[in-house]
Amino acid sequence: MAFVEVADRIWVSRQEWFDLNVILVGGEAGLVVVDTHASSLAARGVIEEIRALGVGAVTAVVNTHEHFDHTFGNGAFLQEYADVPVHATEEAAARTTASGERIKELYLTEPEDPHGPEVRATTIVPATETFSSVRVLDLGDRQVELVHPGRGHTGGDLVARIPDADVLLAGDLVEESGPPNYGADSFPLEWPSSLDLVLGLLSSTTVVVPGHGSVTDRDFVVAQQADVGRVAETIRELASEGVLVEDALASAEWPFPAERLADAVRRGYAQLPRDARRLPLL
Repeated sequence: MAFVEVADRIWVSRQEWFDLNVILVGGEAGLVVVDTHASSLAARGVIEEIRALGVGAVTAVVNTHEHFDHTFGNGAFLQEYADVPVHATEEAAARTTASGERIKELYLTEPEDPHGPEVRATTIVPATETFSSVRVLDLGDRQVELVHPGRGHTGGDLVARIPDADVLLAGDLVEESGPPNYGADSFPLEWPSSLDLVLGLLSSTTVVVPGHGSVTDRDFVVAQQADVGRVAETIRELASEGVLVEDALASAEWPFPAERLADAVRRGYAQLPRDARRLPLL
């Protein structure tokens, strides 16, 4: 789980819990941490990894979206590094506390989960610095571009681009260790167009770091964008044919396991305009 350098002064620590990637971007002005893990306890382990790496001090934190596995370590980093700024989109920051409290309640229903106590003990700390579309972090000899490409995995997704190294940190808009995660706060019909914008930020040689799983490349993003596009188009087709939302999963072939797409279908149907849905045929 130690940090591995995947490009010039960009390190990835692939954590066993959730197969989550925590990323460090280094520059003359210090280190930016992208995503902080799923609890204060887990974040303190990441901080020990950073100390062991010995490449400088953290001067900023970025949350790629509001989910707890990417934000619950914020408080530990603020304590360790003297209230460094935590950056996120406005939507992600506004939803971090409510999203986190729901997760704490869910862990109460799973008393056997060994991570439950540390999740419930974590103080939720939302981002302190927010933006709507684009922000640039200056590290002296390099810049980190934060871009909100649109809604997809959540309403507040961002990607981080490091142009001089040709690296893009994709958050959970791209997942390598399994199918994209369509949750109850996802935007399945908009996800393909958000990835269109992400693809516009990539070259043929860009190193892409997903939110979960192995470091990958533009070809992988192209393939995943096609699959999330198929999900969106299938939802639109089924709704236009009058298929009821409760029958949709069994009424089509999907690019991902159907059991992973219940929220995608429900959310997609709800987000369609009325004139895109027919009444079911009797």
